[in-house]
Amino acid sequence: MTPLGRIALGVVLAPITLLGTSYSARPDLADAVTIYRDTYGIPHVFGETDAATAFGFGYAQAEDHFRQLEENFIRGSGRLAEAEGEGGLRSDRLNRALEIPRLAKEEYARLDRDMRALVDGYAAGINYYLEEHPEVHPRLLERVEGWQPLAFIRYNYYQGGFAGGALEAVGLRSASPGEEAARAGQGSNGWAIAPSNTTDGHALLFINPHLPYFGPGQVYEGHLHSATGWNFTGYTRFGFPLPYVGHNDRAGWVSTDNAADLADLYLERFDHPTDSLAYRYGDAYRVARAWQDTILVRGPDGPLVRVFHFRATHHGPIVGVLDGRPVALRLAKLDADGWLREWYDMTRAGTVAEFRQAMRPLAMQFGNVMYADQSGDVYYLYNGAVPRRDPGFDWSRPVDGSDPRTEWQGFHTIDELPQLLNPASGWMQNCNGTPFLLTDRDNPDRSAFPSYMAREPDTRRAMMSRRILAGRTDWTLDGLAEAAFDTHVLAADSLLPGWLAALRTDAGTPRRAEAIRVLAAWDHRSDTASVAMTLFERLADRVGPRPDLATIGYALDAALAELERDFGTWRVEWGKLNRLQRWDPFRKEAPSDGRPSLPLASVESALGGIFTTWPIAVRGQRRRYSVGGGSYVSIVEFGPTIRARAVHTFGESGNPASPHFLDQAPLFASGTFRPAWFTLDEIRANLERAYRPGQE
Repeated sequence: MTPLGRIALGVVLAPITLLGTSYSARPDLADAVTIYRDTYGIPHVFGETDAATAFGFGYAQAEDHFRQLEENFIRGSGRLAEAEGEGGLRSDRLNRALEIPRLAKEEYARLDRDMRALVDGYAAGINYYLEEHPEVHPRLLERVEGWQPLAFIRYNYYQGGFAGGALEAVGLRSASPGEEAARAGQGSNGWAIAPSNTTDGHALLFINPHLPYFGPGQVYEGHLHSATGWNFTGYTRFGFPLPYVGHNDRAGWVSTDNAADLADLYLERFDHPTDSLAYRYGDAYRVARAWQDTILVRGPDGPLVRVFHFRATHHGPIVGVLDGRPVALRLAKLDADGWLREWYDMTRAGTVAEFRQAMRPLAMQFGNVMYADQSGDVYYLYNGAVPRRDPGFDWSRPVDGSDPRTEWQGFHTIDELPQLLNPASGWMQNCNGTPFLLTDRDNPDRSAFPSYMAREPDTRRAMMSRRILAGRTDWTLDGLAEAAFDTHVLAADSLLPGWLAALRTDAGTPRRAEAIRVLAAWDHRSDTASVAMTLFERLADRVGPRPDLATIGYALDAALAELERDFGTWRVEWGKLNRLQRWDPFRKEAPSDGRPSLPLASVESALGGIFTTWPIAVRGQRRRYSVGGGSYVSIVEFGPTIRARAVHTFGESGNPASPHFLDQAPLFASGTFRPAWFTLDEIRANLERAYRPGQE
């Protein structure tokens, strides 16, 4: 590693030191932390301070998947084209238009002493890993700087989330195939069960994020324990300095995406006769801010220099043109701080009051949050930094930026958001559906909130969850473990009777008649041995939600012919079609029938199963392979001693040579949990190795 630092945009940058903390390696922090790897390779990082603990966590992430960790920082820094060539330019241009690197650096400079020590410790842990492992060759980043985790947080949510969705909605951006697959199946499941509905009188929590299995969105499991009292375990992303969903020794929560409206598009009028930067606002003009930025693009003979010009109104950066007018994108709190601080405060909260206080800034700007604790409280918040808007405008479409009435009037406070504490039902759920159907009674009143605040419909996974949870008062951790991988396909209940009625009017060939009998005898469960599940899924894929019943027989014939072509028979068990396989995108791998894979009982989100994955068809392959879905699945019982179980889709390590590359995949595929050890005694009793960074 060069002592001069890295070269960016042709400028040599020396290591920066702030508050006595260098981005270079910190062996003093290494001496203050121990990493305990349990028998599944999960890192339990015990440090003397929060900074030392974060140092160990950065080191552990680098050990397990440095390639993905570096790529995430490259993306957040707006340098993807420098690493990948022209294919990364679209991402970098949006990144620079949103000014994510600048805003992240400014946020870093404003961090309080504790948060700066935490991110500096985390970055130093990654850098120490690189210094101790010269055989690891970064593609681009010779060291990580403290602002880069903040940039990746912004990239992940602003660029990859709010901005991308707003632009795609009006055709200013097209999603990549991977993004389309993720969005089609996007969702998560969260349940909270109060002590009144459990056998042992302890609250229960079901944590089930549905996220990509590959790329920047994949999750990583870890446990942080600081002598300061910080003690939290759960999942995070590669590049985040701490787990942000999971549990501590008193409380825990799950987060599912909501549709809180955090972005608006403004049609601007640059019609001044002499000033090209002047745009109309009311009866006068304002002057846009303009800047240029340089993006390096990897070329066959070295980096190519591209200079881009940007401009922004007071609404936000200009991101495209609609109907001949420039479009500015406004994102809630884009220039604000606080994601990391809010997450940190949430991880230390142990009561509802502490938890609500931690979330009061609404710096974690979206997501349904469902909480449970040792006191027996269960709580839900429709979390979001929701702007106050004039209800006279259609905010689902671009609005006129020259009309002052379209200005946001601040943000709704936490007290003005839909929420629910200790419902009479003794349970609640949110599976990306409306906050007004959390449970079977005492839901938040839809009429009490503006129409733009919570626009989600009900979802089949939410309906299925209410069916599972309603009326049951004998819940245990074992019962929750079984329900967490429930395979009932709710869509079959509503769709199949009509399809069968239409099919029976014309049974057609003996083959079609036999397929109809198989479907009619089906129990609507997606077990891996089910031929009916295969038929239903292939039929649903062809006919859509509102089929022409007169032609459904032809759709079934086409599905049967496809199966016979690919498998030699239409009697294909679901597990032979629906598979789990881990491949390595960094080695340019793709899903392949020629490599080992595992059968899955899961279904797509839209079909209403709790066990959810996102399968894709791959050119030249017969089977379908999941690229996302249930990723970190956890159940927690909040008794006097926390009891938890969890399972990851594949394994903790991204290294194909590691025993932890695929060790959890058979468990996940079969719907089985592993123990999630939390106390030091439990961890030591199930220990693979313990070491200090640099001494493994």
